[in-house]
Amino acid sequence: MAGTTNMTQSQGVTGADPDAAFTQPAKLRNGTPVTIRVVRPDDRDRIVAAFNKLEPGTIYTRYFSFRKEIPAATLDRIAQIDFVQLAGLVATIGTGADETIIGNASYVGIPAPDGARVAEVAFIIEEDYQGQGLASRMLAALADLARRHGIVRFEAEVLAGNGPMLGVFQRSGLPMRRHSEDGVVHVELDLAATGD
Repeated sequence: MAGTTNMTQSQGVTGADPDAAFTQPAKLRNGTPVTIRVVRPDDRDRIVAAFNKLEPGTIYTRYFSFRKEIPAATLDRIAQIDFVQLAGLVATIGTGADETIIGNASYVGIPAPDGARVAEVAFIIEEDYQGQGLASRMLAALADLARRHGIVRFEAEVLAGNGPMLGVFQRSGLPMRRHSEDGVVHVELDLAATGD
């Protein structure tokens, strides 16, 4: 993964967990510098602005439906990040007042029949930055955070036609199981493996 991990003061994320300050500089394949960091309460307006720039097809591949605005519950969860039941990362370009969100990745703890600590993972990348390796970098960062908090498996539901996202999972280096039903691919990634 490009870049190194730095711990900086996080604004607004509560708790003593050092991962609340996670930030990682990276470069996209085209050389664009980005910052991958934990989502903060002051990101709310930036998240709404990023969502409003998305094309309907991108929204559909993330939510499996067309939406005109980001669900309020998604925004309300920002303050609930604890890395055990919920984690969220954003990828940004620019700094200060010019900071713009170009990607979002999250995991949410879900019950598993086998009793394992499992989380559902989801991504959305702004169209101009798709195909640049950003989702792969965000997946690797989320996997590292999840492992540190005892999560042993990621699961995802991906539309069968979303080849780019399925490719991100396939190239992650993590052991993967998948099965399809009704046009949706259920993916399981084993986080116990390092992905090397």
